Amino acid sequence: MIKSVRGTRDLLPPETAVWNFVEAAARDVFRIYNFHEIRTPIIEDLQLFKRSVGEETDIVSKEMFAWEDRARAESEKGQWLALRPENTAGVVRAYIEHKMWERPGLQKLFYIGPQFRRERPQKGRYRQFYQIGAEVIGPTAAGSESPAVDAEVLEMLVTLLDRVGISGWELQLNSVGDANCRPKYFAALQEALRDVVKNMCSDCQRRAETNPLRVFDCKVPEDQPIIEKLPRMSDYLDESCRTHFQAVQDILRSLEVPFVLNSRLVRGLDYYTRTAFEFTHGALGAQNAILGGGRYDGLSENLGGPPAPGIGFAIGEDRFVMAIQESAEAVSSKPDVYIAPLGAGMDREAARLARELRQHDVIVELGNESFRLKKSLETASKIGARFALIVGENEIKANEFALKNLATGEQITVPRAGLATKIQSVRG
Repeated sequence: MIKSVRGTRDLLPPETAVWNFVEAAARDVFRIYNFHEIRTPIIEDLQLFKRSVGEETDIVSKEMFAWEDRARAESEKGQWLALRPENTAGVVRAYIEHKMWERPGLQKLFYIGPQFRRERPQKGRYRQFYQIGAEVIGPTAAGSESPAVDAEVLEMLVTLLDRVGISGWELQLNSVGDANCRPKYFAALQEALRDVVKNMCSDCQRRAETNPLRVFDCKVPEDQPIIEKLPRMSDYLDESCRTHFQAVQDILRSLEVPFVLNSRLVRGLDYYTRTAFEFTHGALGAQNAILGGGRYDGLSENLGGPPAPGIGFAIGEDRFVMAIQESAEAVSSKPDVYIAPLGAGMDREAARLARELRQHDVIVELGNESFRLKKSLETASKIGARFALIVGENEIKANEFALKNLATGEQITVPRAGLATKIQSVRG
């Protein structure tokens, strides 16, 4: 038997109802904040991620699915491609390629779709995983650098969490500086690591050489006392970054959006600047981040585009759904009515009746005329239908039908014209 590839999974009903609920809520929130959908390819040029995410990051160095797309002619050089491990780089690539800066105002874009990383599969983490994300990008003249943009994105996320019923979240904030102030911090951090890194894990030893900021990503318990004593980026921010970060905090307080400052918070990709954030939730255990993001003010230039400061986020949809899994029963769609045709020729009549009810947005499951009534009622109960509607020769002649409430056992006779109204009146 052929099974799904390691690190991938099938999403089946009723769980898919929760996914649809989350995605519908996200689309509705994006709509009221004037975000518009963008769909980029899942296959991109490998260089896109090397130049944006960073060659020394774990994502690029260890986790990407990449391959050479061999040229047709032996004399030609093939192109190296990759399944996208994240989507911000692809959105910025599209922004540049299609000259979206020529459009008026800020480009407020969202996406929903699969990403791919060759990680060790574990609860909530898969090699094919799904993200809901958004980006705000544009020229400085359009206000893209404004701390008000950061605050609006964060407040929008709070709105989304409220919509899907996630409470008990914590918003963690930090500033990771920019190209002006970060070099001084990097020098101080490398100096502090020089004498202690030998006592840390192998990943930290490698990161200390390639990108010391990544040391703060370490989850090894024995390394935490060392990390606690390392210099903080917040002590090295220049006046511009400090003022920007303070303005973000002031707007959030005016919006009554609670947050905590976390000077150890960094993001795992090289393109982040200034504001960095994560929302965490206790229901997910030790790996408790459900979404994160931040600014990437130099990414467009790094990819060959014009200056276009931006900010974005990505929600790990797999883990997001886990946080509201208890809501699965509430959002799962079940039939309003199970139509039970009784006797030869009644499948035809039941199909006509089902069509009429569906035109009134009634969820209908059709039975089969070969079933006895007992079997039909048992089937209706098992699939969670609210009503069973009995269709036989007598009902067709009278144009009235027996409608049985499967929760209460009550059975009434309802004229054909009133069936949809009656069924909809007791929807849960």
